[in-house]
Amino acid sequence: MFISKFRVDPKSLNKNSVYLLSDGHKMPVIGFGTWQVKDGEEAYNSVREALKAGYIHIDTAEVYRNEESVGRAIKDSGIPREKLFVTTKIWNKHVTYEDAKVAIDASLKRLGLDYVDLFLIHWPNSNIFRPNYEKRNKEVWRALEEAYQEGKIKALGVSNFMPHHLEALLKTAKVKPVINQILISPSDMQEEAVKYNELHNILTTAYSPLGTGKLFSQELLNDLAQKYNKTPAQVALRWSLEHGYNPLPKSVTPSRIKENIDIFDFSLSKEDIIAIDNLKGKAGRASNPDVVDW
Repeated sequence: MFISKFRVDPKSLNKNSVYLLSDGHKMPVIGFGTWQVKDGEEAYNSVREALKAGYIHIDTAEVYRNEESVGRAIKDSGIPREKLFVTTKIWNKHVTYEDAKVAIDASLKRLGLDYVDLFLIHWPNSNIFRPNYEKRNKEVWRALEEAYQEGKIKALGVSNFMPHHLEALLKTAKVKPVINQILISPSDMQEEAVKYNELHNILTTAYSPLGTGKLFSQELLNDLAQKYNKTPAQVALRWSLEHGYNPLPKSVTPSRIKENIDIFDFSLSKEDIIAIDNLKGKAGRASNPDVVDW
C-alpha cells in the first residue's frame, strides 16, 4: 500500500488541516472543485455553499468558463482574501509566452482578484501544439514564473502531467511546480505519476476523486459506508486523505457539498484502505494526455 509522504496524521485531521508545499506555502487538505459547474447562478451558489460549509480552497480554470461567478461568490462571502486558497489554470490555446501573459491577467480580472494562490498549466500535450509540447510548456511556464515574481501568483503547479512531461519542464524551470493535479480515485491511482511526484516533492492533487457514477455501485464501498456510518462518497474521499492526496470533490447540491467535507470524524483501517485500492479499473481511468483530442 502506497502512502504519500505528504500524509497528515489521520488522528489530527480536520477541515482546517493543511499540506506544507515544497515552496513553504500551505494548502488546505481538501478543496472544492468546479469542473462542469455551469457559469452563472449554479457556479455562484455552489461556491457560496462550499464556503459556508467550511471549504477554504476553491479550484477553477479558464476553460471551465466560470471564473467570474467563482470570483463573485468569493467576494460576496465576506471571508477575508488571505483566509482563502484559490486555484485556476491556463488553457491549451495559449501557446506562446506573450499569449500566456495575457491569459494570466485575464483570469485574474475575471476572478476579480489581485493574485491567485496557485496557477496551473492545465494540460501538458494538447493536440493544439502536439508534438511541440516541450517548447510550449517552457514558454507558458516562463510567463507563469514572471507573474509569480510579480506577486500575481503565490505558487505554481501543473495538471495532468505524466513523468516525462515533468522531466521536460524541469530542464528549464527556475521555479519548480509544487503540485500536480491529476485524476485520482480508487479506480485509477496512477501509481507511476504519483511516485514521480513524491520523488520530486510535488503534492498529488486528486480531481474527480469520486470517479464516475460506477464507483458508487461497487459493493465494497457501500459495505464500508455502512460499517463507518458514512456515505460511499465520504469513504472514497477519506481514502484519498488517508493516502496523502489532496481531493477536490465537486457538487452543486448543498447537502452533498456539506457531506463531502464531513470526513474528519473517522479514519479507515489499513485493511479497508487496501481493499479500496483493489477497485482499480472498475469505475473508469484517466485520459492519456498524449492522445487527448482537445
